[in-house]
Amino acid sequence: MPGSRQLRTILVAVCVALMAVIASVSGLNVAQPDLAVDFGASQTTVLWFINVYTLTLAALLLPLGAVGDRVGRKPMLVVGLVVFGVASAAAGLAPSSEIMLAARMLSGVGAAVIMPITLAVITSTFPDDKRGQAIGIWTGVAGGGGILGMFLSAVLVDVASWRWLFALPVALIVVALVMTLRSVPNSRERHDAGFDTIGALTSVVAVSSFIIVLQEGPERGWSDAVTVAGLVVGLVSTSAFVVWELRRGAAALLDVRLFGTRGLSAGSVVLLVVFGVQAGVFVVLFLFLQSVVGWSALLSTLAMMPMAVLMMVASALAPRLSSRFGARVSMGAGILLFAAGLAAMAGTVSVDGGYPSILPGMLAMGVGMGLAMTPSTESITSSLPRERQGVASALNDVTRELGTALGVALLGGLLTAGYRDAVEDTMESVPPRLADAALQGIAPAVEAAGDAGEQHVLELAQQAFVQGWQSAMWAGVAVMGALFLYVVLRGPRHGTGPGPDTTDDAVVRPSQPATRSALGAESAASGG
Repeated sequence: MPGSRQLRTILVAVCVALMAVIASVSGLNVAQPDLAVDFGASQTTVLWFINVYTLTLAALLLPLGAVGDRVGRKPMLVVGLVVFGVASAAAGLAPSSEIMLAARMLSGVGAAVIMPITLAVITSTFPDDKRGQAIGIWTGVAGGGGILGMFLSAVLVDVASWRWLFALPVALIVVALVMTLRSVPNSRERHDAGFDTIGALTSVVAVSSFIIVLQEGPERGWSDAVTVAGLVVGLVSTSAFVVWELRRGAAALLDVRLFGTRGLSAGSVVLLVVFGVQAGVFVVLFLFLQSVVGWSALLSTLAMMPMAVLMMVASALAPRLSSRFGARVSMGAGILLFAAGLAAMAGTVSVDGGYPSILPGMLAMGVGMGLAMTPSTESITSSLPRERQGVASALNDVTRELGTALGVALLGGLLTAGYRDAVEDTMESVPPRLADAALQGIAPAVEAAGDAGEQHVLELAQQAFVQGWQSAMWAGVAVMGALFLYVVLRGPRHGTGPGPDTTDDAVVRPSQPATRSALGAESAASGG
């Protein structure tokens, strides 16, 4: 067992690697106009620079997490870091759109190796009494790292150019690689059954299809042929995956019967919803700060930092709350705080109030996210045996990615619909050119009104945006209220120690004989 000093070094190494992956998810968002100009690319192509990374990452998480369990977590982490670093450097030097797309796709492959392995290293290396705190820190980086990465990327774009924003992940990767080679121990698990190739392929198709639907649906329309076809493929491949995994039993890539345990099911649902609402709120916040308050991308990102910091602090403190009162209490408290923050932002937001009108709600939301995410992550990883920690970690990450895509699509759609309904009622006496621009969205409205010197049109568009904001926030409150009831009824009854929840142990015991032998009867009895 590694000593305390080595454990700290291991934790720093995996969190730095994770930070590189998370920062690359959001970093390109701040450089969209520059990318369009430099490459002569359409907005659709620029969005694919961003989306192809997320798509590749989400699709490959489960199979590559399983490969890491078999091949060895340290060598897989090293390979992932090298691939990710080389791809990031290639993206920064890309001379054309085609090379940028290829580099971003390769970055997604590297990220899909890194992300599940970082958490699997923690769950397989840290002792029981230190694992919860380490997972809390990892969760804080996963939750707040996107905002921090966006801020640092915006700084690099402002002071240099968009190409320099890739210097950030490359630098992080170099640090993580050196620390990994020096300090991270190797671990892998013996598997008597062969690799579940069919399960891996069907999972890739299922996740890819749903991500494409959620990315393309708001743009193309939910009844568009591509959207509907993607949904059908996603549902069919998911059904095939479940049927095949049930046939494979304990040899499956992911034994779906484990979703009968409270820990795995509750942890997955909470992460899906919390990350979904969080991602949707971030989109709304960014638009509000830029188009209503009138701040730059850099200042807008900086304004979100207090929420990110509190999220990371709460994530580190959540294991103590879970240990003393149980995971369900920590999850429930976090969800209620999150909902209270959304309600506060919906009730106090105004054009004249600006940033101070939403800051208290943002802070409550940050604390709530931290308290809810850490026990949810630990509930997922503790529900699968040691030899499946790569898969457990990948499932945790897939849930986050799907939740993020779902939240952006739904809350973004609610904001757009609410804004359009409000702005249509106020544009009857406005020149047609300005009215058309306002109907396209708040950003075109701000630009057109500014160019025409029509201050009253700007004010009408901003007021309409606030009304759309309130619709999206209240919808988020309703979703979080439903999630709270779910956690009360189906949340883990005890702590989040290793092993399946004893309240549902009968569900998994016949097909999981290795769980108790691998983790010990005492761990299995601790629940979760």
